[in-house]
Amino acid sequence: MGSAAPARQPPSPAREQQQRQVIVPSGSGEPVPEVRVAAGVSTYLRFNAPIDRASLEVEGRAARFKLVDSGEYTLTLEVAVEPGPGEKLGVRVRYKDGGAPAYAALVLVSHPTLVDKEVEVVRRPRTVEALEARLSHVEAELVSLKAQRARSGLPSIAFAGMFDSMGVRATLFFGRPAPGNKGGLELGIGTGYRATRWAMVVVQVRNLPGQSAWAPGAARLTSVKGTPVKVLSVHMEKPQLQPGEFALVAVMVEPPASNEVRFQLELMDTEGGRLLPITEVQL
Repeated sequence: MGSAAPARQPPSPAREQQQRQVIVPSGSGEPVPEVRVAAGVSTYLRFNAPIDRASLEVEGRAARFKLVDSGEYTLTLEVAVEPGPGEKLGVRVRYKDGGAPAYAALVLVSHPTLVDKEVEVVRRPRTVEALEARLSHVEAELVSLKAQRARSGLPSIAFAGMFDSMGVRATLFFGRPAPGNKGGLELGIGTGYRATRWAMVVVQVRNLPGQSAWAPGAARLTSVKGTPVKVLSVHMEKPQLQPGEFALVAVMVEPPASNEVRFQLELMDTEGGRLLPITEVQL
């Protein structure tokens, strides 16, 4: 006996073909626009911004569609098996321009008398309120970046050797690596700087020959009595220490609340695997 022929979907009744526009929802609470499709009819979607074809998601693509063809601004769809009554097939694609909303989301449905032949897919222009909120966010980020830049400028001055003890207490110290340290790093001379509103520890670090490249990712500073000092940032005068190289590392901290002057510093690499614990730090 031969195998049964695959079932065919009955031909679609003649439907009025339309051109229309749909607006992409700008928030998760908004309804997803519907596009009406029919078997044997190609629906052409035109976007008003370039789309990322690699991000295209079409529900039931392998089994339900005869044609799925995307371009930089377009998407052509033709269903082989159209959605049943109440059924919805999702379509989602990301925009390339980085604007909002980032994705265009649609659902494909069937209609007894209408089919969308051409659809213009647009993003709703932002409201004045939305633009003002975005502006406030950007302004807050700018203030934060300016403050960060102001803090990070101090290590650059230290690297250039422009600090002296006028108005700032500068203490030279010879720190020691903690006993048993196996991080492959060697410690040089250090200087502690302490002012009314800021403090900083600068130490010379050498990456021993035969080691992999190293860069500080974090630091911890505690007094010899165990009181922690808040670390603000960690800087090095070059991006990485190659084997055999020297560099200055600066650790910006808040001024210690107590009058303690002896501390322990621990430098950690970006992956947390190679440590340099330093004792006899003075600040």
